[in-house]
Amino acid sequence: MPDRGGGPTGPRMRVGRPSRRVRTLLMTLGVLAVLAMVFVMFSGFWTDWLWYRSVRYSSVFTTTLWTKIGLFAVFGLLMAAAVGVNIWLAHRLRPPLSAMSLEQQSLDRYRMGIAPYKKWVLLAITALVGLIAGASATSQWRTWLMWVNGVPFGQKDPQFKMDVAFYAFDLPWYRFLLGFGFAAVVLSLIAAALTHYLYGGLRITSPGARATGAATGHLSVLLGLFVALKAVAYWLDRYGLAVKSSDFKATSNWTGLRYVDANAYLPAKTILFCIAVICAVLFFATLWRRTWQLPVIGFGLMVLSAILIGGLYPAIVQKFQVQPNEQAKEAEYIRKNIEATRTAYGIDGVKPTDYSGRGQIKDAQKQRADADSAASYRINDPNIVSPTFQQLEQERKYYQFPSTLDIDRYKGQDTVIGLRELNLQGVDKRNWINDHFTYTHGYGAVAAKGTDTARGTGGAPEFTESGLPSKGSLGDYEQRIYYGEKTTQYSIVGGPQKELDYEKDGGGQVTTSYAGKGGIDLSGPLNRAAYAVAFSEPQILYSGAIGDGSKILYNRTPKERVEAVAPWLTIDGDAYPAVVGKRIQWVVDAYTTTNGYPYASRTTLGETTSDSLTDRQRAVVAQQNQVNYIRNSVKATVDAYDGTVTLYEWDEKDPVLKTWKKAFPGTVTPKAEIPDELKAHLRYPQDMFKVQRELLSLYHVTEPAPFYNASDAWQVPNDPTKADSNAVPPYYLSLKLPGQERQQFALTTTFTPSGRPNLRAFMAVDADAMSRDYGKIRLMRVTDDKVDGPEQVQSRLNRHDPIATFVRDLKGADSTIKYGNLLTVPLDSGFLYVEPIYAQGRGSEFPLLSKVAVVYGQRIGFADDLGGALSQVFGESAPDDGTTTPPTEPGEPPTQPTEPPATGDAALKDAIQDAQKAYSDGQAAMKRGDWAAYGKSQEALQEALQRAADAEARLKEPDSGG
Repeated sequence: MPDRGGGPTGPRMRVGRPSRRVRTLLMTLGVLAVLAMVFVMFSGFWTDWLWYRSVRYSSVFTTTLWTKIGLFAVFGLLMAAAVGVNIWLAHRLRPPLSAMSLEQQSLDRYRMGIAPYKKWVLLAITALVGLIAGASATSQWRTWLMWVNGVPFGQKDPQFKMDVAFYAFDLPWYRFLLGFGFAAVVLSLIAAALTHYLYGGLRITSPGARATGAATGHLSVLLGLFVALKAVAYWLDRYGLAVKSSDFKATSNWTGLRYVDANAYLPAKTILFCIAVICAVLFFATLWRRTWQLPVIGFGLMVLSAILIGGLYPAIVQKFQVQPNEQAKEAEYIRKNIEATRTAYGIDGVKPTDYSGRGQIKDAQKQRADADSAASYRINDPNIVSPTFQQLEQERKYYQFPSTLDIDRYKGQDTVIGLRELNLQGVDKRNWINDHFTYTHGYGAVAAKGTDTARGTGGAPEFTESGLPSKGSLGDYEQRIYYGEKTTQYSIVGGPQKELDYEKDGGGQVTTSYAGKGGIDLSGPLNRAAYAVAFSEPQILYSGAIGDGSKILYNRTPKERVEAVAPWLTIDGDAYPAVVGKRIQWVVDAYTTTNGYPYASRTTLGETTSDSLTDRQRAVVAQQNQVNYIRNSVKATVDAYDGTVTLYEWDEKDPVLKTWKKAFPGTVTPKAEIPDELKAHLRYPQDMFKVQRELLSLYHVTEPAPFYNASDAWQVPNDPTKADSNAVPPYYLSLKLPGQERQQFALTTTFTPSGRPNLRAFMAVDADAMSRDYGKIRLMRVTDDKVDGPEQVQSRLNRHDPIATFVRDLKGADSTIKYGNLLTVPLDSGFLYVEPIYAQGRGSEFPLLSKVAVVYGQRIGFADDLGGALSQVFGESAPDDGTTTPPTEPGEPPTQPTEPPATGDAALKDAIQDAQKAYSDGQAAMKRGDWAAYGKSQEALQEALQRAADAEARLKEPDSGG
């Protein structure tokens, strides 16, 4: 009975149990809290499943999910079993506690405290280590799928003669298993030792034997397993030498064996493997000998051997054998690295060809004609004219263009193209309905010729597709853009709330209701509740703007959609739009990679693909990944209207792609099913090209001696048109290389010698997917050491008097100068540089093409248009940046400055000759179907006729003959 008596402070107050109502309330709140937590976790799973089902890639979700669940269960149970069995065994092997020492007496209270809960403690410990191990194992789902589905490469490494697939697919999985084994043994050893100590099997301060025989045998077996795993590690380390990274001379990412690896580390690993096997046997033998004397001695010898054989001996070999004659010793291994690296990056077929590089005026008339057909010079720089597109074609504040536009080909014309994507920052009234229901999509593509400006506009692009709705050469197509690079917010479409297409100029609105097959249905309460939780937006649950037909669109950028449906791909940094049929399709290049190609040097994607134009919009996905094998194995498309993702196989020989196709069957469409209309817009990807040019800056050298000395190392020059010191980007350009009969769409770049500014090489790859030579890389080595590189050319332009005066005058008028892409085009043993120059006046929000600069050899042209600049360079009175023209041959004295322009009868005669030539050129261009050249010839004809008329008028003046 409770004590009801009083005390010094009066009667005690009775503390009773909570009332039934309170208990029920607390229990209800607890249940609701648990249900809320479960629903939060469920909503994430459910919305992911709905999204993958909506894009018809549910197999990717289920395969990934079941693989993770399987790895979690298997390795979680294995770890729990290993630790639990060893704890149970240690407890079972405990000695009887008779004469207890002080040490055991102090432990007795712990044993007594645990005794009633031994089973629960065992379950808790095993569950904890099992959960941690299982969760860790789920991160290896890619490693497991690659191992179980691995396809042979058909190539063997030069050292061990193992197929490359062993290093790419098998070795990573074996290393994971080895690491898991070490973790299981170490945790089991710790758990067993603590249990033995707690129950008297191990003693630290007690007199007599420190361990019972049972404890000695148990722990010795675990130590033997640890040493046996170490033996396996030594054996795998032998193969690991083929993919080991190290710093070596010209490259900091060298991969593969060197002399010291093959002649010191490799035999050392083999010897240590044998010693570890013997040491493991000695530990197992303690089950019968019941003494640790021999195993401890063996373990000590193994550690000493690891220091002497595995560390000291290789250092001696490196110091006294390799360093005195390193070039000769390493030659064999350098050759292996060169061959493997060139194969792994797809540059094994690239052979530099010699090219003089010195541009000389020999036949000005012929060279002028050759210059017209050498390239379709892109004077509308897609990296400069985006603000011009924005100002002239934005149409509404809630539209935007990307900061860098894209280059494509339409009807044989290099075209600058961009999409009007949604920009919520331009919406006047921001609220939840406007942000997610009314303003849901962009509208229309805008395109302009890359080679021309519109007459009478002061240098604005000549648009071939413009207006709102867009009209022009692209024909009739679905103009609504629900998925794009700038579309990052979610939208709810197709329901009772109408969506805005655009506002009419005269007032009123054009509205629509989404009818695409993309998106996830929100008409059901479960889906609405799940998305309300997933997006932390409770209005989704009860808003009246959501009803029958409502769908939610999210994950709307092309990159994240492709990465989600193919998480095994690395995504290129530049998705680009193409009008294909009646739809706008985003084209996304994707790569299969591995860092397990033996002997091939590694590169970091983020560093290699960075240049002066790289920004968040163009950053490569997984940019911190280190790889030493890459293939552009997949071309993906994302429909800008309904978000449909299609993965097209591109590299049919790639074993990594074949492996992933086995893992995710049915997700990749065969190459043969790519529509021709789409194929016409596919191009060689920029990031792949950047990786290859970075490797070729060193691996164009195929002989060990010059590679070792780095005597011919190159570098990608800095972009001379930008203030920062970032690499010049590659440029898409239609041009005619030496030996080619016609222009071909290509991706180009230049090289300079390491640490020097002069031009050393020009590199171009056939970028047209319809071409038979698609992907063929041409590398032209400049043999003349005095050919100016891009930075030197830019410096010459800046010093050129007419340009300097022009820039000074514009800056004096408070205008801004922007230098466009400095294009490099091979021409008649030299290089023709073309640079558009833009002016942005005070108060103007966009730049306009103002001048074009051309450089060939020592001559500089600077005019209002490209034709004028070329005529200056190849004209008889062409200016240069000095007082003399360069010698025609080495050692020949420089020629005198050219004569002043002709006047009088001579001027009339020259103008008539130019008109006749322009007419002939136009007829020839029309016959071969080169309409760009035909247009330029007509402009030249008109200009020549005007000069002839002016000259004739001057002759008729009274004092003309004076």
